[in-house]
Amino acid sequence: MAASDTTAGAPPRGGPHPDLAVTDAPAPGDLAAISDALDRFNVERTGVDDRRPLAVLVREPGTHRVVGGLTGRTSLGLFFLDLFFLPPELRGGGLGAEILRRAEGEARARGCAMGVLYTITFQAPGFYRKQGWRQLGEVPVAPPGAGRVFMTKDLTARRP
Repeated sequence: MAASDTTAGAPPRGGPHPDLAVTDAPAPGDLAAISDALDRFNVERTGVDDRRPLAVLVREPGTHRVVGGLTGRTSLGLFFLDLFFLPPELRGGGLGAEILRRAEGEARARGCAMGVLYTITFQAPGFYRKQGWRQLGEVPVAPPGAGRVFMTKDLTARRP
């Protein structure tokens, strides 16, 4: 069956079959509907309502335009690091470590005990290792020889 087939699968519990749509351009409202529904489900099951975005923004002096930074979220006592980017001219001087330190500190302040992230072998696994993150596993990705590296960090461990 083609991935775009909207009739695949059995009807849910005898009711009408929902329409299915595969897209590479979901509307922000559609993404929010899924995210919000999952959040409500988690809160109902756990009684914990702590999901919040977390960002450390790097702004250009003068214009205050965002040129890099870190985005993620905290939820159920876990810090998820989603995206982290610095332009080449801002790398190598300790700014990345400071951004990560601030994000981890905010996650700790929100009650997070652990952090999780994924990176790619040609991106920054070595950087994260230097900051105390450890590898959980690796999954091969394109191009050949590259891998998606999953990492974690105990945010309760004593820092040097």
